Amino acid sequence: MQLRSNSMESPVENHELVENENHVHNDRISELERKVSEQQDELVCLKATLAEALRRLNNLELSHTGSRIPQSPSASSTPTRLNNVIKDDYSKQSYSTSKLDGPRKSFAGSSLPQRKQVHYRSTVYLTGSLHSDSHSSSSVSPIPSPSPRATPVPVNNTIKRPTTSASSRSSNSSSSLHKRWSSTGDFNQVHQNGMVSKYSTRSFLNISAKVNNHFPGHYKHGIKDITYNEEEKSLRFFLRGRPIVVYAPSDIGENYEITKVSTTPSRRLKLDWVYGYRGKDCRSNLYFLPTGEMVYFVAALVVLYNPEEQSQRHYAEHTDDVKSLAIHPNKMTIATGQCAGHNGMEKRPHIRVWHTVSLHTQAVIGLNDFELSVCCLSFGKADGSLLVAIDEAPDHTISVWDWQKGENGHKITETKCSVDTIVAAEFHPLDRNTIVTCGKSHIAFWSLDVNGTLYKRMGIFESRTKPKYVTCVNFLQSGDAITGDSNGNLAVWIRGTNTISKYVKRVHDGSVFTICVTKDGSFITGGGKDGKLVEFSPDLTPTGIVSQIEGHFGGIRMISEGRGRQILIGTTHNCILLGTFELGFQPIVLGHSDEVWALSPHPNIPQFATAGYDRVLQLWDSMSHTILWSKDIEEQAQSICYTRDGTCVVVGCIDGKWMVFDVQTRELLVQHTDGNEPIQVITFSPDGTSVAMGSRDSQIYIYQVSDDGTKYSRVGRCSGHSSSVTHLDWANNNQTLRSNSADYELLFWNAGTCRQIPQSSIMRDVEWATNTCTITFTTVGIWPENADGTDVNCCGKSHDAELLVTGDDFGKVKLYSYPTSQPRSLCHSYGGHSSHVTGVNFLYDDSRIISIGGNDTAVLQWTVS
Repeated sequence: MQLRSNSMESPVENHELVENENHVHNDRISELERKVSEQQDELVCLKATLAEALRRLNNLELSHTGSRIPQSPSASSTPTRLNNVIKDDYSKQSYSTSKLDGPRKSFAGSSLPQRKQVHYRSTVYLTGSLHSDSHSSSSVSPIPSPSPRATPVPVNNTIKRPTTSASSRSSNSSSSLHKRWSSTGDFNQVHQNGMVSKYSTRSFLNISAKVNNHFPGHYKHGIKDITYNEEEKSLRFFLRGRPIVVYAPSDIGENYEITKVSTTPSRRLKLDWVYGYRGKDCRSNLYFLPTGEMVYFVAALVVLYNPEEQSQRHYAEHTDDVKSLAIHPNKMTIATGQCAGHNGMEKRPHIRVWHTVSLHTQAVIGLNDFELSVCCLSFGKADGSLLVAIDEAPDHTISVWDWQKGENGHKITETKCSVDTIVAAEFHPLDRNTIVTCGKSHIAFWSLDVNGTLYKRMGIFESRTKPKYVTCVNFLQSGDAITGDSNGNLAVWIRGTNTISKYVKRVHDGSVFTICVTKDGSFITGGGKDGKLVEFSPDLTPTGIVSQIEGHFGGIRMISEGRGRQILIGTTHNCILLGTFELGFQPIVLGHSDEVWALSPHPNIPQFATAGYDRVLQLWDSMSHTILWSKDIEEQAQSICYTRDGTCVVVGCIDGKWMVFDVQTRELLVQHTDGNEPIQVITFSPDGTSVAMGSRDSQIYIYQVSDDGTKYSRVGRCSGHSSSVTHLDWANNNQTLRSNSADYELLFWNAGTCRQIPQSSIMRDVEWATNTCTITFTTVGIWPENADGTDVNCCGKSHDAELLVTGDDFGKVKLYSYPTSQPRSLCHSYGGHSSHVTGVNFLYDDSRIISIGGNDTAVLQWTVS
């Protein structure tokens, strides 16, 4: 007995030893993380100190060199560039290099943390949407970027007033030991050890911050700690621990108050049109309604489209990807299910039941019941009071709901369905309490008893080869179930049993993705690989009627009956076709089938171009809501831009290649390659004579444009960013560029010499033709309090310079008043995208806005009113 007792206690003792050891390891890890954080702060401070030393050396060299340059008494201390020609005296200068290894670093404002500051806490505004916006001005990264040599600054009529040189500004700032700061929070951060950190970073602590919840954040980000320097007229804020400095234009800086909050613009957006359809990875999502509309979904929107009237309505209550759709027997009520979103109660997977006429939500079901996404839905065919749903979680839970009981419905039962993938679930049309599910290597027949319990019987294939997937299920008028599988076979299952009565082999080459049973009892099958439609009589005899859609539309994902003999077809390339066997099928909805990254409005007419990873370039007309033409360019596209006259379009690809196409003939005119990384942004100068291309290799390539946009001569490349170039803007003088990078730098360039302009403060009064850079003084207000730098992906100002539109990582399109230079500027926020918004811009006349979603493949058109 004593031995038995010891044997029973030993596992408990072992468990306690393991727990003690884990605690010791966790304590050691926490201590190491603390030390890493302190060392990281010290490294950043050392970099800042080095940057300040290099900046002072650079100023000394400039002043020493400048003293040898003959100038007229009225000449400015800053070298100028006039009429695109650099003065000879300046161009002949030679610049000595630092004795330090590596390229010289340029840095502005690195001494700011070392000065004493006075902080003023601002009032907390309790409003519905608070977002930071700011005026675009120069800011320099805290970690200096390479500057091969000092650069002449282009100056013309876009500079509103003369500015002092960097050397004089440096001497003035060094003589003053105290600065006046207005702040919305404490500037310095206190760690657990009591030390004050001037800089902090997240780079090495992404994982540890999640593991140890008790460990405080090691970096600052967003505009929570934004400060305004009244002497230098500059704003300072943080993105991922990196301080950003942007300078206010002279006319704004004099009376700037950081505590003010910009109001929302008087104009608003309204969703006008949705381009695209989700057929690539979803099923049973295209139906024809008695109203003459067809219903389908893309992104977080359900679209009701009338092809005869060329009109759309939209159900926009979902907060993330819509994954499933079911039609009530009355054809007026629809249930749609969505996947889990980013955060919050409204982002949980759930089902929404709504009316097709009023678009009013009748029930919201399962906010606390689904784990991943609602991938399958079906109403009971008798009276429609029951609703079956499949959760796409690992156990693929099946649940049955009485959706009419209360606002959130009543769950009758739920149980684990299968560890394998489920692709379809349907109520039996004649047997009220029978449900059929199918998926990977199985089909299951479920019975719901009066006590609300589900019983499952697996389908028996007997001597037949079990398919890898049973891909679709429907019901014949006799009540027998008919299924298609991944081998192209059809099987008929006897009503009330789990056995096969008829079996037809090789109907399609590849999977049978859909079976549509028509009103006359016949049915049509659709091939996901061969793109064929095959019609059968009710006794499974082929009628001989076969049709095939064009290959570039993709495989057939969904078939549905339309009016009369019309048939709706949804494809795997996210297209919808409408037609008959006799007259053929024509596309009525076209879209992209992979991530969409490239967007460019036409400069003169209401058209725009898009491209993406599906290798397709598409030109759209915003008035007729149609595609003008579509071309397979055989390369995955990352960026796009029209030439200034709109006759050509330039497409940047992910392998460093870029191509120029004629808009009228679709002909490839020019092809070049710069590096082997994606060309992330392309933009033409206001006069159309130059084009700049920002690459993921951190370079900006400058070309001279001639012969109506058909000839490109390389001027050079701008080197200085430490990460990929994300945004570019040209100044109205056609000579100056500003750029943002993935590590939150704002740099300025002389496009003629491809050299960086290190003194960012002298660029405060430059007028910019566009505002696509997200880190500028005029866009400070678009950044949330705790933004980490990746939250806002894109922005663009209207041509009348009154509005600014942004797209973010949460699928939101936001409209601000421009300039957006006040922290926490208010905005109008609009949903619809279910993925990061990769591009957004105004059309040429500011009447409409186009936005594109990355993974959701949707293109949304908004009217401005």
